[in-house]
Amino acid sequence: MRIGLFLNEPTGPDPIKELGDGIAAARDAGFASAWMSHIFGLDALTALAVAGARTPGIELGTAVVPTYPRHPAALAQQAMTANAALGGRLTLGIGLSHQVVIENMFGYSFERPARHMAEYLDILLPATRGEHVHVEGETLKADIRLSTPGAGMPVLIAALAPRMLKLAGSRADGTVLWMTGPRTVTQHVVPAITAAAEEAGRPRPRIVCALPVCVTDDAEAARARADEVFSMYGQLPSYRAMLDKEGVSGPGEVAVVGDEDSVLAQLDELRRAGVTDFVASPYSKSERTLALLGRLL
Repeated sequence: MRIGLFLNEPTGPDPIKELGDGIAAARDAGFASAWMSHIFGLDALTALAVAGARTPGIELGTAVVPTYPRHPAALAQQAMTANAALGGRLTLGIGLSHQVVIENMFGYSFERPARHMAEYLDILLPATRGEHVHVEGETLKADIRLSTPGAGMPVLIAALAPRMLKLAGSRADGTVLWMTGPRTVTQHVVPAITAAAEEAGRPRPRIVCALPVCVTDDAEAARARADEVFSMYGQLPSYRAMLDKEGVSGPGEVAVVGDEDSVLAQLDELRRAGVTDFVASPYSKSERTLALLGRLL
């Protein structure tokens, strides 16, 4: 199981330099990958292209870029440009986002999300390979061929529901998970995505699992802190469904928390569950957490 690091959203006066320093620190520490979310701050692809270009030797990924606000050909062009800037080190993670974001904030319809993603891939995947795309879908259309350099990056889908996991296994290179515990990975994610990949004759999919991590002697306080920091994820329907599948009440119960031995045991449980890449999101006592993760690199 490869170990990656979730990059903190820069908050200082020079966010690109701050992000670049974070990427360099992750690379120098030995992390296999560094990942950036795309919410309401920096544009993840642009920021990674600029900040990461000067730091070779580490995979950089988006976790994840929302699809609804971007036509797939436009996203393909941007991602290929970023991949060219990064020397082919980009992994493009995409996702539907959430109904409250897409409808209430962007003003788009969130109807038929699985159909939207299927047609999005019909355009995005061949476009990122530099192929001509002609699609007349129910939700998306395109007739275009891009000449952008940087073709051929892996594409992962934030997939939690069964139809999305089937798409991730049969069409994409795997999935990016968040707020998904080991029981749900074992019983829900791995069987669905693996079966879809096998049926489609595709290689074993990547299962990138990101979770909050805190190495501490006070696990109870750390889990309470995780419930506070990540409270909104316990309310969003897609993540709430994964927490319910896990049989837990909130984000703190899927966070990887405890002393060194306990955290190592939890990471091994994720590995045995089928996670191919674990992405750590340290949220408290990060120095001790990073020291332990460094032992695994």
